[in-house]
Amino acid sequence: MGNSIKTIFNNIKYRDSLSQLIIVNVAVFLVIGLLRVFAVLFELQTPDLQAYIEVSSNIGTTAKHIWVLFTYMFVHYEILHILFNMLMLYWFGRIFLTYFTPKNLVALYVLGGLAGALFYILTFNTIPYFLKMNPSSMIGASASVMAIIFGAAFYNKDQEVMMLLFGRVKIIYIAIFIFVLDFLALGGSSNVGGHIAHIGGALIGYYYAIQYRKGKDITRWINLLIDKIVNLFKAKPKMRVTRNNYNSKDDASYNQRKHSESLEVDRILDKIKQSGYNSLNDDEKKRLFDASNK
Repeated sequence: MGNSIKTIFNNIKYRDSLSQLIIVNVAVFLVIGLLRVFAVLFELQTPDLQAYIEVSSNIGTTAKHIWVLFTYMFVHYEILHILFNMLMLYWFGRIFLTYFTPKNLVALYVLGGLAGALFYILTFNTIPYFLKMNPSSMIGASASVMAIIFGAAFYNKDQEVMMLLFGRVKIIYIAIFIFVLDFLALGGSSNVGGHIAHIGGALIGYYYAIQYRKGKDITRWINLLIDKIVNLFKAKPKMRVTRNNYNSKDDASYNQRKHSESLEVDRILDKIKQSGYNSLNDDEKKRLFDASNK
């Protein structure tokens, strides 16, 4: 575990999407922890922030603070809770990125969290056993992590990982084992709300993988939404007045380059049809990703 944590912090230096998700979770954990420490040491009267960061099973409360559907998936209070979630996110996130783009990872993280929250709210307002526990609240990245685990596991069911004592094990077996544990925990766990959210995240991860194999990306709308939000904070370039020196040779060169790019994309798509997405090398995946964002 020590080596894994060291590797995580080494990779954070590169600030890829997976590392950024871990950084956000850890930063939120540290801020909340520091606020709690200062409140205790200086006996401060602090406002109750739970209603503003935790997702509630009460529909009215959640509707009033609708943003909690997003904030809760980055909030942890206990060190073991965040440690386990971040290790799982890192291990399976790396596997996920061998098949999908960093944008897919972030989008599925968000979609898994939303699915977990909505499934949690639905269950606590419809099933008699859980109605007695309503209202309650929930936090954590577990549903998001489950979505990534199931997305990777069901996209490539033959992917294996090395496990201590067990040797090489297919990740689909690991995913199913975790799902079964969550389902069995519904009968009397103290964290029953969390287990319900795990199931919601797992289901959306499974659906994502199945649809992606059919050529459909159910996270596309989230990527578009994230891009719009990011663009709002980007500095607008200053207007520059330049002379327009039209050159027919430049125009012909541009058209030729676009034609070559189009032929290359067609070749990659034909390769996917014949051998599947996994047959692409890193350069081909990058070319396809760049072309899809133009």
